[in-house]
Amino acid sequence: MTRYLALLGSINVGGNRIKMVDLKDALAGAGLGEVQTVAASGNVILDSASDPAMLEIQLESAVQNAFGFKSCAMVRSREDVRAAIDDNPFHGTGPEHGSDKMVHSIFLSQQPNTAAVDALIEEHRSKGSERLALGDRVLFLDYVHGVGVSDLSNKVLERRLGCKGTARNMNSLKNILSKMD
Repeated sequence: MTRYLALLGSINVGGNRIKMVDLKDALAGAGLGEVQTVAASGNVILDSASDPAMLEIQLESAVQNAFGFKSCAMVRSREDVRAAIDDNPFHGTGPEHGSDKMVHSIFLSQQPNTAAVDALIEEHRSKGSERLALGDRVLFLDYVHGVGVSDLSNKVLERRLGCKGTARNMNSLKNILSKMD
């Protein structure tokens, strides 16, 4: 059995309100075993022998069947979550790093085309103060002045990169990682 984090997109945003107890019940009812939720934003810790890609399909289907809307699921191992923190070039200490609340790792459904990422970074360089970098199926983003004032919304990023994504800030990821141990 491997311990995984399932990051569910579209949970408790945009009118898709779900109580975490209801999410846990729905996932258990779909055969995903005992799960633990962290915060109210679709973070699910579970142990499974299944392949992560199969888990993603099961999770998306369970949410659709139980709550009537489509959610994207990104399943990552403990090591992947650790890397999303440690490899984020904008996370850390010192003046060159952002605050844990503003620095995000955006988990992607697939590795985006490098040319698309490079074009986005170059285009945005003159538009805003946000900083972007690409990792392994993750986009690192320092929102600097906050998500709410940025032009780099999830929809914009998904359209430009050609894949789905769901973001968590460093505070959330550190909290999740502590619960996975």
